[in-house]
Amino acid sequence: MDQALTLPLALVGLLVGALLGVLGRSWIGRNRLTLLEQRAREHELEAEHRLKSVEVEVRERLQQAREEGDREIRTARTQLELREREVTQLERELQSRDRAAARKEGEIVGREDRLAKAEEAVRSRIREAEAKTREAAQRLESLAGLTVDSARSLIMRQAEEEARTAAGRAAAVIRESAVRDAEREARRIIGLAIQRLASDQTIETTVTVVALPSDDMKGRIIGREGRNIRAFEMATGVDVIIDDTPEAVLLSSFDPVRREIARRSLMRLIEDGRIHPGRIEEVVQKATEELRSEHHVGGAQAALEVGVPALALEVLEVLGRLEYRTSFGQNVLRHCVEVAHLAGLIAGELQLDPAVARRAGLLHDLGKALDEDHVGSHALAGAELLKRVGERPEVIEAVAAHHAEIEAHTPFAWIVQAADAISSSRPGARREKLETYLKRLEQLEAMAGGFPGVERSFAIQAGRELRVLVQSREVGDGDAAALAAAIAARIEKEMQYPGQIKVVVIRELRAIDYAR
Repeated sequence: MDQALTLPLALVGLLVGALLGVLGRSWIGRNRLTLLEQRAREHELEAEHRLKSVEVEVRERLQQAREEGDREIRTARTQLELREREVTQLERELQSRDRAAARKEGEIVGREDRLAKAEEAVRSRIREAEAKTREAAQRLESLAGLTVDSARSLIMRQAEEEARTAAGRAAAVIRESAVRDAEREARRIIGLAIQRLASDQTIETTVTVVALPSDDMKGRIIGREGRNIRAFEMATGVDVIIDDTPEAVLLSSFDPVRREIARRSLMRLIEDGRIHPGRIEEVVQKATEELRSEHHVGGAQAALEVGVPALALEVLEVLGRLEYRTSFGQNVLRHCVEVAHLAGLIAGELQLDPAVARRAGLLHDLGKALDEDHVGSHALAGAELLKRVGERPEVIEAVAAHHAEIEAHTPFAWIVQAADAISSSRPGARREKLETYLKRLEQLEAMAGGFPGVERSFAIQAGRELRVLVQSREVGDGDAAALAAAIAARIEKEMQYPGQIKVVVIRELRAIDYAR
């Protein structure tokens, strides 16, 4: 009984469970379907929204593209209109130019016609004048018994001789008068200046001798395989000559400043005893700095000696370096001091400012200490340095013009030239080699002998005067003055000499006869 009930109940339970399972699955499926439908609607809405936004964006971009296209079209139209107006304007200008050219061409044709007619009229007049001239010449020839060419040459020769003679006499009279007055005043001023000034001159050479404590020191100066002497020459720029001279070496250089630095450095190395490349560079550096300081002191002392204040430090250093410079054996710094004194005295006699003259005289050869670093003459190099440091314009001009390389506009330039010539050419101021001296004399005599009519020439007074003897038949009285001026001009152009050279042309007429 129980088993019979259990089986149907179990079957019923199974059916009920299956039915419930089917119902549950159906419910779950409907829920999923609903959820999927909801998601599908959301995606559809989102797609519609995106589509609308894309459409809006496309419309905006199309609108922008249309606007930009419209702007470009308007711009292009504007430019095209401008171009059209420019082309129209150019066409009008070309048309006006064509009309003007046509008018000018017509004017030119008319002028050519008028010129042709005028030329023909002139030619006819010239032919008439030539015919009349030939007729007059024939009459003159028949009356005077001379041809036209011979008469013309005779008249021109006589007129030329008369004009040359008259011009020579007038020039001689004017020159003599001017030279007489100027020479009298110049002699007075220069005489006063020379009487009030005298200075000793020093003479420098290109070789300095350094004494050694013993000959063993030569080996230490040379060093192992010559490294010490090579380092010393490289640091100083001076040649060290070690020969058989006992207990001495020679320092050779054309630059006296470098030679002095080398001398001091070598003396210190000998005293110290430590000679090697590193020590050499150190000692040379110290000697260079000391000498630069001494240049400042020397320049300041020279400026104080002549009463020239407020010079720039760079100028004082360069001025002090002139102590180690010589020109024809004359110490340049002492020469500058002497020129400053002379220039001040001459300026005082001429009622000018002596302070400016002394300043220009002291600085006139400043460029001689700059020759290694500057291109050009020492006068222009010194003037450039003074201009850079802000010196007075009249002083700069006097320095630049003291060798007549530029035109002088102030009297101080002439004063410095005169003082420089006095200091350079006075007896004992400068030395000159005999060979150079003889060559200058020979050049003077040969230069004068190259002029026509010169018979002989003699250089006298150590080349300060050139006397020229001329043939009296070829050189007249009026030609003598012109010949002297020509010889002097050629000497100034082609020669270099201290001071001045006096040219004297002597014309002598000798009449010889014999009484038998």
